[in-house]
Amino acid sequence: MEYIERIQATLDYMERHLDRPVTMEELAKVACFSVFHFHRVFVLTLGDTAADYLRKRRLAKAAELLRTTDQRVLDIALTSGFQSHETFARAFKRQFQLTPLEYRKSGVSLGLQPYVTLMHAPRLSEGGITMTPTIVTKSAFKLIGYGFETETNEGKNHEDIPAFWQRYLQENLRVNIPNKLRPNVEIGMCTNFEPETGRFTYVIGYEAESFDNVPEGLMCLTVPEATYAVFTSPKASSADFVSSIQETWNQAYQEWFPTSGYQACSPEFECYDERAESDTDKQVEIYIAIVKE
Repeated sequence: MEYIERIQATLDYMERHLDRPVTMEELAKVACFSVFHFHRVFVLTLGDTAADYLRKRRLAKAAELLRTTDQRVLDIALTSGFQSHETFARAFKRQFQLTPLEYRKSGVSLGLQPYVTLMHAPRLSEGGITMTPTIVTKSAFKLIGYGFETETNEGKNHEDIPAFWQRYLQENLRVNIPNKLRPNVEIGMCTNFEPETGRFTYVIGYEAESFDNVPEGLMCLTVPEATYAVFTSPKASSADFVSSIQETWNQAYQEWFPTSGYQACSPEFECYDERAESDTDKQVEIYIAIVKE
């Protein structure tokens, strides 16, 4: 089954079960993916996590019932998969800036999440990505760096991470990181994924010899041994560097993984060496941990 068909199967499954709780484990099983891989592919295809898409579809169903029926708000909440009037009212107000009763009385038109039918797999621009990655096994290593939380919903991470890098470079925070094992290779790592919410921690730092004498405010991570698919981003100018990295991530998941026989798992990280310092030919290596399907 093609990836796009697997995701469509999960969309159809959600649509049939808007009235009851649905777990990420259920959806990943429908797609024949691990939970981690399902989360990554779903977000790249829809732009939202599965949980956020499902919430929006439930609210769309509820809004339609509020507009076209005189059912009690509690009954609509339960029919739309919410466990109580209170949780439904909070979710509705947060999404639409109106309470359910205010909406019913107002007659306003809301922007509702439609039921998505994926007719064709999205195609990204052809380009310089090396779509035959190097497969390597990397031993466990220590990482010290600066971290923050972001999320994949509506591409928020694509704004937060470049902004975090800009601050990191402008304030020269790298000088505060001790015990560097490879001083010329910085790492940007995604870790602590929460598939239910789309939240994760992003860390910028260095491989470390030890965790001795680490200043307050820095994170210390021990990254386990793993097998990785290593992709190299196409050469890019400073202005295009961020978009070239994001495109490489997208193409890895949408063009290489579907026929590779592998699925992704945690961790994932980017390696910035001397190539990232170039003015005109910037490149980065992307490490994605993999397991056989």
